[in-house]
Amino acid sequence: MHNIGIAITGSGSAVPETSVDNEALTALVETSDEWIATRTGIRQRRLANPAESLSVLAARASSQAIASAGISAADLDLIILATSTPDDLFGSACQIQAEIGATKAVAFDLTAACSGFIFGMVTAAQYIRSGVYQNVLLIGADILSRWVDWQDRSTCVLFGDGAGAVVMQANESDRLLGFTLKSDGSQNHFLNLAYQASCQELIPNVNISQGKYHPITMNGKEVYRFAVQKVPEVIDKTLFQANLNVDQIDWLLLHQANQRILDAVAQRLNIPKEKVISNLANYGNTSAASIPIALDEAVRQGKIKPNDIIAASGFGAGLTWGAAIFQWGR
Repeated sequence: MHNIGIAITGSGSAVPETSVDNEALTALVETSDEWIATRTGIRQRRLANPAESLSVLAARASSQAIASAGISAADLDLIILATSTPDDLFGSACQIQAEIGATKAVAFDLTAACSGFIFGMVTAAQYIRSGVYQNVLLIGADILSRWVDWQDRSTCVLFGDGAGAVVMQANESDRLLGFTLKSDGSQNHFLNLAYQASCQELIPNVNISQGKYHPITMNGKEVYRFAVQKVPEVIDKTLFQANLNVDQIDWLLLHQANQRILDAVAQRLNIPKEKVISNLANYGNTSAASIPIALDEAVRQGKIKPNDIIAASGFGAGLTWGAAIFQWGR
């Protein structure tokens, strides 16, 4: 049996209506447009209103991706939702499955924070390569505004909401050229959205914890240091695995966390600025959604063309990081 290849054949994205610029945040915390823009590159972000659920945003992005792949929702075998902010702690993928009418697809959530989309891509690839499923919908979606402390100026300026999706299909030629995934739980404490327990005595001598979640906490310096060191390393490793050199990369597509990280990684890899895809000025850090939103935008603008080679990398809480190198289209 010959090996089954993988193609990434369609993309879609959806963001909330409401846009909040840096100036508006000065009403909440001591900050300025100049301070935020110079340190992060972010100028505005989209925030979901209470009526906008993760499932609805994800379904919108998904429908676009399915249409651009030229298939229908009924053709899907599998839906993977990469998210850290589901509408339902039991998972939101099944809700999306119903919403888009993907009646024969199995659906589940995958949580790997800002690396979720890359982890999801590699997970989907295994199902396709093994011959089990032919058509997979991979969604990256997060509504981090639900979990931000709007009084914490070190984090509240960073995050935005959104959803992006791609369709991955079994294909004659293999377009997923290489990948590397990494985790290091010893650095977990640098970025958290932790459970917050309140102890409750259920009956005498039986205590349980009931609770909610703390807002996001982050050690920005350490996360920056981690990203700038580990991301070039993991892309290098994946290039080697794919038997490519850095000049053959058409686009560098990083998780849109901070413009300074994007610049530093590109510089370390000797990738010129014009090959770096960046849209975080408009959307902020949308976690698992950032790579597919940026991908979809670049495809729709005609920047990314069929056969272009894309080096993508996600990095974030866990700590987790990974890279995937793929050619766009069939």
